[in-house]
Amino acid sequence: MYPYLLEIGPITIASFGAMVALGFIAALYILNLDFKRKGFDDELGSTIITTCMVGGVLGAKLYFVLFETPPNQDWETIFGQVFSGYGLTWYGGFVVASAGVIWQIRRHNVPLGQVVDSVSIALALGYAIGRIGCQLAGDGDYGVATDLPWAMAYPDGVVPTLEKVHPAPVYETLSHLGIAGLLWSLRMRIQPPGLLFAIYLVLAGGARFMVESIRLNPRVLWGFSEAQLISIAFMVFGLFLAARLHFKVKEESN
Repeated sequence: MYPYLLEIGPITIASFGAMVALGFIAALYILNLDFKRKGFDDELGSTIITTCMVGGVLGAKLYFVLFETPPNQDWETIFGQVFSGYGLTWYGGFVVASAGVIWQIRRHNVPLGQVVDSVSIALALGYAIGRIGCQLAGDGDYGVATDLPWAMAYPDGVVPTLEKVHPAPVYETLSHLGIAGLLWSLRMRIQPPGLLFAIYLVLAGGARFMVESIRLNPRVLWGFSEAQLISIAFMVFGLFLAARLHFKVKEESN
């Protein structure tokens, strides 16, 4: 594992942070390509990605500190966790970033459905690249022990283990690259606006649900982890949104 890509004296470049930054850059590139096709303002992509960056990291970090930090920790430890390079919970970031993106869409008076369709492709790609950082850092996102040929140990990770386990970050990178590729191929064929985003919610929720089944996270309800319950909510909302869009189009055509 390579928790740090570069260490020169007091200067260190964490692999996780570098991959997150690369993920945002790739997401911006894809977003700008699709926004250009739709005729949106050149600055809209960078505005939305900046909003996602600030809101996503802030939301992911705050959720981790507020809900996943062990109780009775002193303020010095909590303060250190806030500014550490680990401890980011994806659904906390998703909620805050989504709120920020919706605010930007309303502020710029652009079509909500068309924008979120493009954002879904960028989000899948950025997430896939960001998970490479988790793999390089060995930050504890790996799965349970297994004897599969591609099982890995993380002896030098931020959260080390000598036991061979499922490389869950690799699974997520591959699944979300596939989701991004599928959404990209469908972007000009799927109607109405908003449906592509609904498909993203179902696919991303399903991918996370399956990966979570081999993770070490505690089960909190009905044998499901917290992430699995939220993934189910994503899938249900995606299906609801798709059904709502379908019936709306049907009503308008009558």
